[in-house]
Amino acid sequence: MSIPTTTPSPADDAFDGGPVAAGPALEDAAFETMQTDAVLAGRAMSSGQFIAGLIANAELETVGRPEKLARDLWPDADPVVVQEVWDRALAVGFHAGRVSAAPRMFRDQLERVAGVFAAAGFHAMGGLVSRSRRLVAPEGTSHPADGETGHGH
Repeated sequence: MSIPTTTPSPADDAFDGGPVAAGPALEDAAFETMQTDAVLAGRAMSSGQFIAGLIANAELETVGRPEKLARDLWPDADPVVVQEVWDRALAVGFHAGRVSAAPRMFRDQLERVAGVFAAAGFHAMGGLVSRSRRLVAPEGTSHPADGETGHGH
């Protein structure tokens, strides 16, 4: 799928090196761009609503009852701090879920992050990441179906 733009290319008949002239072709391209933008934005919102439903499900399933949700768990804590902790935990959990769903795809990232931790002196955390990478994406266990061929084939 090609995403149209409202700026004509140099090969476009309407482009003469000067100011872009308005015309039916340019208006059609602009409409197509707006239409594509609206469709893609709608898809993103729909996906976001789907994810929000999964998060709501997980919230209740992990605390057991609605009255135990985040703010109610810490009624004496600053609500702004509770929200900041929630937002950070959500980002961490979402990323960890992505990696856990396809750990072999993140082998290089896991190795890089382990190295960053080690270089910063965070040897325990680097060791945890290295261990996880070795467990889920060990070296030398590729399969031809993974796109990694061996023996020169």
